[in-house]
Amino acid sequence: MSSEGTTERVLRLLGLLQRRPSWTATELSAELQVTDRSVRRDVERLRSLGYPVHAVPGVGGGYRLGAGKQLPPLLLDDDEATATAVSLRMAAGGTVAGIGDAALRALAKLDQVMPPRLRGEVRVVHEATETLQGTGGIDVEILTTLAHACRDRVRVRFLYTRYRGEEHERRVEPVRMVSAGWQWYLMAYDVDREDWRTFRLDRMRQVTATTWRFRPREHPDPVEYIQESVTASPYKHLARVRVHATAEEVSRTVPPQVARIEEDTDGWCLLTAGADDFDWMAQYLGLLDFEAEILSPPELRDAAAEMGRRLLKMANPTSVPLNPEEDAVPNSERVRDVRQLR
Repeated sequence: MSSEGTTERVLRLLGLLQRRPSWTATELSAELQVTDRSVRRDVERLRSLGYPVHAVPGVGGGYRLGAGKQLPPLLLDDDEATATAVSLRMAAGGTVAGIGDAALRALAKLDQVMPPRLRGEVRVVHEATETLQGTGGIDVEILTTLAHACRDRVRVRFLYTRYRGEEHERRVEPVRMVSAGWQWYLMAYDVDREDWRTFRLDRMRQVTATTWRFRPREHPDPVEYIQESVTASPYKHLARVRVHATAEEVSRTVPPQVARIEEDTDGWCLLTAGADDFDWMAQYLGLLDFEAEILSPPELRDAAAEMGRRLLKMANPTSVPLNPEEDAVPNSERVRDVRQLR
């Protein structure tokens, strides 16, 4: 067998030993599809790497992985370990379909072999971060600086670029970071504007933690506040739609940076989203594979009815007049026709 194949088998053996307290040599041989002699050799390789694999004598004995005082060194620098742990934490939270359990096991292994100093560094990031859904790239230095500032309750100074392109210096008292969609956000109290604000981490630069400690203020829930800020601003209008599906079902197709989704009653949920163009919003809602009811604003209902009339015209050109002046059918009738068409 090649050295690559041997390495892969040794890693599989380590995984088996970490899965349950004890294995017999026969069980390990069957799982790895090798001889007992190969199992013994692989156990010795693990021991040479620093893993405390103990042999259990007697009937029913075998091998088990002990806690021990000596564990293999973590061959990562601080930034690499932080990035790895944060990525595993997001994956374990379900942000990548199908790998949550594996990511959680990997995160447990990583935490086990970290030296206390580095484990504390990573835990700072964990404790200062919430995850909503799949997250994109982030500068580890900014992430770590803000995480420490959240933990130590010190003010942070940075240059921030708004969506229109203007750059301003901001002084804030950070509370929590939240990853939503493909972006990271910080909820903080803006000292100069004397109010709570949301900041995108990718728009920050020259992030510096000061020595000014602040006393914690009463604050909104960070996840709810950031989600509401992301979905409502900087749009001109706020749309509210009732969808006949659970919040979990709708969230699979509607990203958290697009809309806020809350459970309602009787199998329905409430969707709140910002909008500048009602025609675009009506088209987006039409793509949802669920029954829906537009609660507000009235302009969005009109846009949806107009879109439905045009779709009916495409399906049956002779039955629906295209000129609005010739169309005397009320909006409620149009919406019912669209539902029947679906």
